[in-house]
Amino acid sequence: MKLRMFQIDAFTQTRFRGNPAAVCPLDKWLPDSVLQSIAMENNLSETAFYVENSHNTYDLRWFTPEVEVDLCGHATLATAFVLAREFCLPGPFVFHTRSGPLTVTCNADAFVMDFPCQPPIPCDLPDALVEGLDVEIKEVLRAEDYLVVLETEAQVRSLVPNHEKFADLDLRGIIVTAPGDKTDFISRWFGIGVGVAEDPVTGSAHTTLTPYWAERLGKTCLTAKQVSARSGYLDCELGTGAFTGRVIIRGRAVKYMDGWIYLDDSLRV
Repeated sequence: MKLRMFQIDAFTQTRFRGNPAAVCPLDKWLPDSVLQSIAMENNLSETAFYVENSHNTYDLRWFTPEVEVDLCGHATLATAFVLAREFCLPGPFVFHTRSGPLTVTCNADAFVMDFPCQPPIPCDLPDALVEGLDVEIKEVLRAEDYLVVLETEAQVRSLVPNHEKFADLDLRGIIVTAPGDKTDFISRWFGIGVGVAEDPVTGSAHTTLTPYWAERLGKTCLTAKQVSARSGYLDCELGTGAFTGRVIIRGRAVKYMDGWIYLDDSLRV
């Protein structure tokens, strides 16, 4: 049995930048253990699997090398890229996921993703964050991730986290953010709860970053950069009116690779 698979660099127009995601189209679902094994073998922060339901409507799931996750931005963008650019489908695409329906619209040079908003709330500062980040923290909040606010972009860039100190933290990840030198804000993301030491560009984290920075800066349309070693850019908008409670994320992508993976026929269900 062989399956088609693509590797897409998301939130960039330059190969070897942005966040690489694997995308694997399926005719029907394979056992979860097989999906997890494929993701482990790929050893990327996310592998996306999708099954078509009806025209432009799909079930979509995402796996890190260790676990299935509830929401992933860059692998959703990568999946839309495969459907639009590789299979020449017009969209918009509706993905049914563990986070509800996600709609992606294809523009001429970008993909526009409609995600749920996850506003952060203030919280106590865990000792593990103080010890693991070893930097002066201006503010800490929480949603699905901890949101740690620093004073400058330089502080975020220079962080060398001690991941051993994060072992007892109870959330999915840690977002570290600050005002950007050339964008409205910048960030890094450490996936302490999902087996990803540092994710290059984390679309889902921007469902928390966007409402925070929209309130702080007093505007709804924001430019963002994730300043990992690979780095990537996002345009974010806090939804209003009919889109209240949503975050709109725009990003680009480029294909790095496509091919086939081979599995034993015994793995069919």
